[in-house]
Amino acid sequence: MIREDRGQSSIELVGMVPLVVVVVLVAAQFLAAGAARTVASSAAEAGAMAIVQGGDPAAAASAAVPGWTHARLAVRVTGRHVRVRATPATVLPLLPGTLASTATADAGPAS
Repeated sequence: MIREDRGQSSIELVGMVPLVVVVVLVAAQFLAAGAARTVASSAAEAGAMAIVQGGDPAAAASAAVPGWTHARLAVRVTGRHVRVRATPATVLPLLPGTLASTATADAGPAS
């Protein structure tokens, strides 16, 4: 008896779609985490530079990042040290907190 194979590739394609969607979402979440790491580093450096120049380090750190990150940014200044924590945008609900990035910058000794 001969079987018809018509439609077999369509069924296989439909079965692969959920896997492809999950892979794309995970990749997007890790890209968002990389962006958060860059943002945290830039903000910490800007805060340290503000200390050296006699400005407000928290305001400088916030001003150094794009607007979409302000709600996800936490700046802490201790003496001449600036610590910034950036949480990535949410693509997958469980991962952003675990993928948050923290960067520190030191303004060096007081002159």
